[in-house]
Order: sequence, then C-alpha cells, then structure tokens
Amino acid sequence: MDLGLLQEFEFLGRLFLAGLCGAFIGYERANRRKEAGIRTHLVVSMGSALFMIVSKYGFADMLSLQGVALDPSRIAAQIVTGVGFLGAGMIFVRGQNISGLTTAAGIWATAGIGMAVGSGLHLLGVLGTALIFVIQIFLHKHFTWLRAPSMERLCLHIGGGCTGLDAVRAALRERKLYVSTFKAVPDKEGKVIVVDAHIKVPYGYDLADLLDLLKKDGHVLRVEIKG
Repeated sequence: MDLGLLQEFEFLGRLFLAGLCGAFIGYERANRRKEAGIRTHLVVSMGSALFMIVSKYGFADMLSLQGVALDPSRIAAQIVTGVGFLGAGMIFVRGQNISGLTTAAGIWATAGIGMAVGSGLHLLGVLGTALIFVIQIFLHKHFTWLRAPSMERLCLHIGGGCTGLDAVRAALRERKLYVSTFKAVPDKEGKVIVVDAHIKVPYGYDLADLLDLLKKDGHVLRVEIKG
C-alpha cells in the first residue's frame, strides 16, 4: 500500500481518537445538563485535531521551494484564539451570578486535547482527557466546601424604620447570610424602608429557608427574590 495512503489513514485515526476524547469530556457536561454537551465537545476536539494536522503536515510539499519557510505553530495558535471566542459565548452573567465558566473552560481544554492528539501525542491526549474527567467528577462531588457562595438579589419592604432594618440585618448575620450591597429608600412617612440588597448565600443553601426566615420577622412586610 502507498505510504502516503497509510499516513492518511493514520491521520484519520487521530481524528477519531480526538473525537472520542472530546465526546468523553462532553458526556460529563451533558449529564449535568450544561450548555455544551457531547456533540459540541466532539466537534471542537476533532476540529482542533484537524487544524493541527493541517498545520503540521499540510504544507510539507512547499518546503522544497526556495525561500519558503514553514511555521507549524501559526495555525495552532489561531485554534486557541478561535476557541476562546466560542467559550466566551457560553458564559452568562445574571446580576452578580456567573454561569458557564466551567463549561467554557472545558471547551478550551478540549481544544487542547484535540491539538495534542492531532500532533501525534496520543498518550498525552488520552491521559489529559481522563484527568479532566476525573477532576470534573471528583471536585463536584467531594469538594463542595470549595464552592463560592452565590449572590441573591432581594427587594424588601421593612417596617419600623432604621430599627427594623437593623433587626433584619442582625437576623441574617445570625444565619451567616451577609449583605454585600444594599440600597435603602424610605417612604414619604419614613415608616417603611424599601431595600434593594444583594445577599451572600452559602453554596447549597435553600432559598425557601431564607423566605421563611424573612416572613417570620415581624419587620418584613414584603419580600421578593429578583435573581
């Protein structure tokens, strides 16, 4: 069989291996119902491998021409830039809460896996895939204490003036719920204060408990979670 054809089959095998690695990473994201799943990670990994193969081997016939030099890293560098834009589209900001960062980082890492496999570093690509998968699973289940608290936006109508406001803040502090920022505007009579606040809520805290806490406080006349 022609050596060129054998090399083409080898490149095809790299594409399949890169796609398999990407799909493996995407399975974990899809299992958590994230924005990017198996297909997205598969295409990113396979596409990165394809660009890497073209970058490294696609212009070899041009080296025989006088005055022609080849820089295999140029196309590879553009992969990182392009995937960066793709990952940025998966990050969503809602108030002070940010989602999609881990998925975007996973897409970026998946491109790196595809580049490794496409350049011929098969073992590095496979072990990198396994390491990313283990990190995603293990840190999610066993290191919840590392999770940063979330920010919830509340609109409160508090009676009793400043006394009522201080009482509500003290009740929140007792349960380790700290007010990050707030804006208080009293009504015309000064008896009711409308508070727009961002409260730092520990990871895993049930918002229903927060609502019950505020409802039981005699100073809180109305509460609304805006998200």
